[in-house]
Amino acid sequence: MAERALEFEDFLPVIAEKIGEEGLIAELCNGFRLLMDPARGLITFESLKRNAELLGLGGMRDDELRGMLREGDLDGDGALSEMEFCVLMVRLSPELMEESRRWVDDTFRQAAGSFSPLF
Repeated sequence: MAERALEFEDFLPVIAEKIGEEGLIAELCNGFRLLMDPARGLITFESLKRNAELLGLGGMRDDELRGMLREGDLDGDGALSEMEFCVLMVRLSPELMEESRRWVDDTFRQAAGSFSPLF
């Protein structure tokens, strides 16, 4: 039986559990700084290509790297800001997104239970 390759989303929830929400955001910000173009303060195609090996993405083609940028580029400027990068990393982790949904659902249920009817 062949072993399944582990991907980013396999580790993010584990990391979040071990270091907490603030620690996770700090680590994502560190990752952003590692990949960004220092002159622009953004992750550009060039900075991603130059640093792709650090992420284990050294074998990716240019069109695949551009696709990664497009996936997270919310404002359409062709690069990733720190916020766009963090949002993308969380979106790429379905398990982490499910945890967030449960937290929001629980918060709404608790809030709804604390309201008393007006009539």
